[in-house]
Amino acid sequence: MNILDTLAELKARPGREIQIHGSSVLAESLFSVGLIDEVRLVVAPVVVGSGRRLFPEGSTPTGLRLLSSKTTPGGLVLHKYQVVGSASHSTYTGVQDVPSR
Repeated sequence: MNILDTLAELKARPGREIQIHGSSVLAESLFSVGLIDEVRLVVAPVVVGSGRRLFPEGSTPTGLRLLSSKTTPGGLVLHKYQVVGSASHSTYTGVQDVPSR
């Protein structure tokens, strides 16, 4: 049995959640077979300018719905998303594309 089959079997069982931390390679593998239900991202207030992408070129397009967002006293932003299936696509042409509340 391979790891993805094992994780799918564990996910089907009742009980606690399965978490992964800091492994974009594992996350992409799990996204590609539909084994991720929720994504939690921590965004730091810094521009690095280089480094490995969280989701590399050719990753499975995945739709996310924001569940919550909090900012820590130190400026980290904690986002929690629900995976909602395929990603919808549109074109962003500027701030006028963002609906006002």
